[in-house]
Amino acid sequence: MKKYINEDLIKILISIILFIVSLFIEAAEVNLALLAISYAIISTGIYINAYHHVKKKIFFDENLLMIIATLCAFAIGSNEEAVMVMLLFHIGEYLSDLAVNNSKKSITKLMDLRVEKANKLINGEIVEVDIKKVEEDDLLLVKPGEKIPLDGIVIEGESHLDTSSLTGESKPRKVSINDKVISGCINKDNILTIKATSTYKTSTASKIIDIIEKSSSKKAETEKFITKFSKVYTPIIVVCAILLVVIPTLLGQEFNTWLYRALVFLVTSCPCALVISIPLAYFCGIGKASREGILIKGSKELENLENLDYIIFDKTGTITEGVFEVTEIYTVDIKENKLLQIAASAEEYSLHPIATAIKEKNESKLLPVEKYKEISGKGISCEVDGKKVLIGNEQLLKDNKVMTLPVSENSSIVHIAIDKEYAGYIVISDKVKKSSSHIIKLLKYINKDLVILSGDIESTVKKVAKKVGINNYFASLLPEDKVNKVKEYKKEGKVLFVGDGVNDAPVLKISDIGVSMGQVGSDAAIEASDMVIMKDDLSKIETAIKIAAYTKKKVKQTMTFALLIKFVILILGAYGISTIWMAVFADVGVTFLCILNVLTIMWKKF
Repeated sequence: MKKYINEDLIKILISIILFIVSLFIEAAEVNLALLAISYAIISTGIYINAYHHVKKKIFFDENLLMIIATLCAFAIGSNEEAVMVMLLFHIGEYLSDLAVNNSKKSITKLMDLRVEKANKLINGEIVEVDIKKVEEDDLLLVKPGEKIPLDGIVIEGESHLDTSSLTGESKPRKVSINDKVISGCINKDNILTIKATSTYKTSTASKIIDIIEKSSSKKAETEKFITKFSKVYTPIIVVCAILLVVIPTLLGQEFNTWLYRALVFLVTSCPCALVISIPLAYFCGIGKASREGILIKGSKELENLENLDYIIFDKTGTITEGVFEVTEIYTVDIKENKLLQIAASAEEYSLHPIATAIKEKNESKLLPVEKYKEISGKGISCEVDGKKVLIGNEQLLKDNKVMTLPVSENSSIVHIAIDKEYAGYIVISDKVKKSSSHIIKLLKYINKDLVILSGDIESTVKKVAKKVGINNYFASLLPEDKVNKVKEYKKEGKVLFVGDGVNDAPVLKISDIGVSMGQVGSDAAIEASDMVIMKDDLSKIETAIKIAAYTKKKVKQTMTFALLIKFVILILGAYGISTIWMAVFADVGVTFLCILNVLTIMWKKF
């Protein structure tokens, strides 16, 4: 990029020097020769672009408009104006490209999370290896100042991590043995030894960069409109310019006068301001969100964020902390520690937070498990130490014709049956996040209807809903029930759904905006979602909505300003008041001002 900028700048400077020298040359032939050379130097790239576009059957664009306008200016003897129009157009394009590329470069640098090499521990020795050759369970050494190369678990050392590029959080995060770390964070203090839990392709850093790189492919409706508009608009402008010359000339008016006005019309009408600045606005919005620890997968999703009608939350791990603990064990003809041992063994392969709580509570050796089967939204069926075990919600046991005891707890209940005989239940408690009530109030303030969908029992969901101030909630839902509920809400308006578990993936997929919590979210949920919150913080939803609203505001400002200026110059041009100089400002000047306007999205504090 640097080389390109220098070459372009040299062309501009040489062209300016030749143009200025020509102004002091009285000899017509020398004057024309200097202007022609100046024009050739500055316009070569534009002619090449126009040629390539014509080869692709793109016959009308701003390059062709400028070529037609300047050649016609030469034809009527306005040589200086012809060169100056092309020169100003090129300077404007150069400055616009510089602004755009700098903004993209800053975002790319911000998201430069991946590393090429990793320090792998092999038989106690440190060997530098290609990051792509590191596998899961490999031991990696991370020195102070280095990025965490892959997701992993700390097995030795204690340090602080800079997670700002991932979460937008400026405060360093302390990690020690058994803590999870994600790729892209910077190790600040001490040497850490981590065991890799991902590969290069499956690491958090790779997923984030992939989302950012693909964001431009999912265009907003406004972007699509501008693209279609420019394809139709430009040919119409060329036809109108031709008619602006032909009709007055046939009516006896002076040809050169109306040709000049047509040139003003052509230059003024270039759609550069909209074609360049509107996509840039959405890119800046996505880039700003990434700085805040919010990954938005495309400008379409960014635009939808501003037009929401419903925000629907999963409960566990979203509104609540998702950190469970066993608070009570009730047994029938079996000892507590034995029931807990069987339950923990049955849950051995599950990653659900409730399963984790049961396994952490168990102090006995796990028993062998066979014929393991996870039943979506209900629980697990398996054989533990040769005994048929059912563990899950009340519906699972009812489906297998096992009677359960009535429970009035306002917590999650895990029922257990052994050889089709009811063995008891385990009470699991979860805490509401401290930030939940606050963010719910803020989201209500911006006039969004809020709903909770949960697979938990009604008493538990009701308690959580009341605590955070949400009136609408639905409990005891299977994954397909959540999908159906979201479909019902989608008939009434645009829906944003926030979840984090594997069971949420289908709902995230069908929502207008699916949001997953990145640090606690499953791979399936992150893959299915449109927006990923890297920090476990619901307030980021409000931040994302504000960024979307500000981006839309800038898009509207840009469109209004550009069209208004062009309209005024066109009207003045029809009466012979506008000059080509004014037309160049209406094109290049307005484009540059529009770009500066949308770049304020990156500077705005939310």
